Amino acid sequence: MEKNKKIDTVYLVEMALLMAIILIMAFTPIGYIRTLGLEITLIVVPVAVGAVTLGPTAGAVLGAVFGITSFIQCFGMSPIGAVLLSINPVFTFIVCVLSRILMGWLTGLIYQALQKGASLKKFSAAVANLCCPLLNTLFFMGTLTLFFYQTEYIQEIAKGMGAGNPFVFVMLFVGVNGIVEAAACFVAGTAISQALKKVVKR
Repeated sequence: MEKNKKIDTVYLVEMALLMAIILIMAFTPIGYIRTLGLEITLIVVPVAVGAVTLGPTAGAVLGAVFGITSFIQCFGMSPIGAVLLSINPVFTFIVCVLSRILMGWLTGLIYQALQKGASLKKFSAAVANLCCPLLNTLFFMGTLTLFFYQTEYIQEIAKGMGAGNPFVFVMLFVGVNGIVEAAACFVAGTAISQALKKVVKR
């Protein structure tokens, strides 16, 4: 009984800590690297860490926190987000929030699935931390393209990039940004996840 309470306490403390980190990163320059195009977000790191160390449910909750902060950014803090919000608030919410919930949840499931395989268990944390930013990019750009590609705003951006179809638009729009996100999460997320796992075991 006492052991279960201890585990629950550790779980709640780690969740609270990761939520606090997400909030700090979201509303300070720490979480976003602003470029001329898409914003590079490093907030996927604590989401991935939570999904790996605490499980799919925690990943989904942390993804929701990330998504909600992203949606809040649309109210004047993100130029692109503000335009999307003015076009369709519901679709913007799906792009910002639901895509991140799915990202965190699937990252946790991927980690758990890899843990069951003896040959892949050693690399499970690294693979999950790499998948998290890739899923973030996939779901964010997928929903963005699905709901907003035909709008005048996105069409102007696509035309300026020379993108003649949605696939080329996504590749050009993400560009280096997606690579930076994936690399940051892979390196930092893997190191933090493995360290936390050792601490919790002790």
